Amino acid sequence: MVGLGPRRKPSRRGSLADVPKNLLDEIQNIEDQFILSADKLKEITEHFVKELEKGLTKEGGNIPMNVTWVMGYPTGDEQGTFLALDMGGTNLRVCEIILPEEKGEFDIIQSKYRLPEELKTGEADELWDYIADCLQQFIEYHHEGEDLGKLPLGFTFSYPATQEYIDHGVLQRWTKGFDIAGVEGKDVVPPFEEALAKRGLPIKLAALINDTTGTLIASSYTDQAMKIGCIFGTGCNAAYMETAGCVPKIDHYGLPPDMPIAINCEYGAFDNDHVVLPLTKYDVIVDEQSPRPGQQAFEKMIAGLYLGEIFRLVVVDLVENKNLLFEKQDISKLKKPYTLDASFLSFIEEDPFENLRDTHDMFLSRLGITATKPELELCRRLAELIGTRAARLSACGVAAICKKKNIEACHVGADGSVFNKYPHFKARGAQALREMLDWEKGKRDPIVLSSAEDGSGVGAALIAALTIKRVAEGNLVGIKDKTAFEEMVKS
Repeated sequence: MVGLGPRRKPSRRGSLADVPKNLLDEIQNIEDQFILSADKLKEITEHFVKELEKGLTKEGGNIPMNVTWVMGYPTGDEQGTFLALDMGGTNLRVCEIILPEEKGEFDIIQSKYRLPEELKTGEADELWDYIADCLQQFIEYHHEGEDLGKLPLGFTFSYPATQEYIDHGVLQRWTKGFDIAGVEGKDVVPPFEEALAKRGLPIKLAALINDTTGTLIASSYTDQAMKIGCIFGTGCNAAYMETAGCVPKIDHYGLPPDMPIAINCEYGAFDNDHVVLPLTKYDVIVDEQSPRPGQQAFEKMIAGLYLGEIFRLVVVDLVENKNLLFEKQDISKLKKPYTLDASFLSFIEEDPFENLRDTHDMFLSRLGITATKPELELCRRLAELIGTRAARLSACGVAAICKKKNIEACHVGADGSVFNKYPHFKARGAQALREMLDWEKGKRDPIVLSSAEDGSGVGAALIAALTIKRVAEGNLVGIKDKTAFEEMVKS
């Protein structure tokens, strides 16, 4: 018998050979709108650097560049038991993290709780009560009847907040689909601690942090080459370590100029003025119909919350205004805003079959639409274009931080559902970095994106540990509740 060699995987590319000219012309039209050249990426990155710098000034800019009061990287020698609370856009996660004597090691117990959709637009008290209930459930399940003393908590609050202290934070604005009245412009810690006190929970907040800052610190705990932490998920963001002398807006603290201080960029707000980002008409609609028009311009082009909606808007346009797809079919399910998310596009891109059978079945089961092979080919190409544009734009933020800090080589710890689960996102981002930073071909990439999954839970615990440690050493800069910290240091 003739050896046929290893069995070939099903082709994942599909074929445009049987796509009629009118659809091919439309694919070309969509490509013209969504493909970003290397020159465009460089232009975006140059503007990005300017906006990062502006955010550090006293006057500020679109990008908040929030000072976190996290002062330096972990050494790997941190020890103790800490709670971490991670409030993202979809889930609430409670973790207990034990930092043992072994350098750079940790043990973790965790539970996940779904954030009910109605909480995102409900009352503030309902949110804090729900979070406190989850913490209570966690402690009762894992430590029933135990005397825990006061457990230090790192709270990963993944929304733009101004922090004059590490143990407090004033919400600037809701993102990721949240829009709870009466919280913006206020310190989120007192109502949170009130909800804890009401239940008599043995918890003291030691640090309020952003998931991106947590990712930076957790990644550097296990890999000292990590210099940037990124989130590419429901939202998008980055954090990096700045020096106090490069942050004019904290000059009045009189800190040593070389003192390291982590900056939470909140760069989803990059180019809110629409100077450089190449918006399509679909991006404009996403912005206009969002809870916060005119805000988070960059995030709305690359974050998981919006990728499916951009896809949906293009497809509805091709059906209703151009009569190119799904003739005489009911598209009522498709017309519901945000009915598709990034996982829908991910599924299409991962379809291994030449005839796009899985995509066909998905359209039928999710949307009640029977699509032809040429229609599926157009949808596949559209998903690729939206996913690729997101990855390439994401790389601009990384390149901008590297340019600003003159970083020529480092690791970038990335977390979030889009980075970890969206097909080819990492490779497409890496390719964009090569094009933007003009690296020599044939050599290993000097700046490498690597997965830092679950960084924010461990990162929050580490930051709590680092904060207690620096208070013990007499560094009380950025600490509000000094008495509580002194008690934590004694215990």
